[in-house]
Amino acid sequence: MEFTTAEGQQRGAEICKKHGIDGIIVIGGDGSFKGAQKLAGLGINTIGLPGTIDLDIACTEYTIGFDTAVNTAMEAIDKVRDTSTSHERCSIIEVMGRNAGYIALNAGIACGATYIITKEEPFTVNDVISKIIEGQKSGKHHFIVIVAEGIGGSEQLAKEIEQATGVESRATILGHVQRGGSPTVQDRVAASQLGYYAVDLLSKGIGNRVVGLQHNEVVDLSLIHISEPT
Repeated sequence: MEFTTAEGQQRGAEICKKHGIDGIIVIGGDGSFKGAQKLAGLGINTIGLPGTIDLDIACTEYTIGFDTAVNTAMEAIDKVRDTSTSHERCSIIEVMGRNAGYIALNAGIACGATYIITKEEPFTVNDVISKIIEGQKSGKHHFIVIVAEGIGGSEQLAKEIEQATGVESRATILGHVQRGGSPTVQDRVAASQLGYYAVDLLSKGIGNRVVGLQHNEVVDLSLIHISEPT
């Protein structure tokens, strides 16, 4: 919190200079980039790298950590599906992503979810129930509903589905297990590409930039525009 103040930012820059630190690579999201931009204004070259499982940084098409998180979610959903199948249940599985539905959407598609609920797409509980009833009529006995973290209310949704359909329904919140684990190949390669590019910029004395991926190409943009509120 100290670094959110002008005094804290000045102290941070002075500590960097005291220890001969003339460049910093900041891995994070919008809040981290705002801090990096403040340091750059105080004479410390900074480069921002997009690192968040939410995939919600506007200047880049990919963020380090997303693929690992969505694969972790997929593996967990597959395991929950085993119980849903054997017990003929409806499993409501809440995944992370805060206000972005990318983990829910990608994991839901990969796992063949009956319904995917995100903040980006309007829905009603009746929409979900109707989809399950439609599945019942076609002979389906188990269902997977994926809920993005920003929606929440998974326990209540499970109760309403069970009451309306007669299908035993259970909620599972995957939580912070999605934020850990061994990185996937995609994340390792993306981090290496972006990191190399960032170090190259710093070695040339260039700072106050954020590195990202656009149209599958590594690009760099001004931190000033990224960190300013829109």
